[in-house]
Amino acid sequence: QVQLVESGGGLVQAGGSLRLSCAASGRAFRTYAVGWFRQAPGKERDFVAAINLSSSSTNYADSVKGRFTISRDNARSTVYLQMNTLKPEDTAVYYCAANQWGAGSSSGDYNHWGQGTQVTVSS
Repeated sequence: QVQLVESGGGLVQAGGSLRLSCAASGRAFRTYAVGWFRQAPGKERDFVAAINLSSSSTNYADSVKGRFTISRDNARSTVYLQMNTLKPEDTAVYYCAANQWGAGSSSGDYNHWGQGTQVTVSS
């Protein structure tokens, strides 16, 4: 079992940057793939990025490619989402999620979820 806690959200102007963290507690974090998802008010939860166990494979939504970077530090049991050149449409609650079978892009691929952190980008 793994527990996930997101942090790093906040209010930023368009064009700015934020780095989100997903800290995991529990055993064997290095055996979990991790994904980031986001949900804006009134919309479905959308895939943002994912990373596999060893960081050898990453996957991004088209809307964030070239602007967001996912990385992980297994020694710290933490996954990061560096978000650059933020746009108002990036405003959402951001969730990290984990599973032990692969860095998928569907929310149904993940069975462990954090509580989310709010990101607001002003124009």
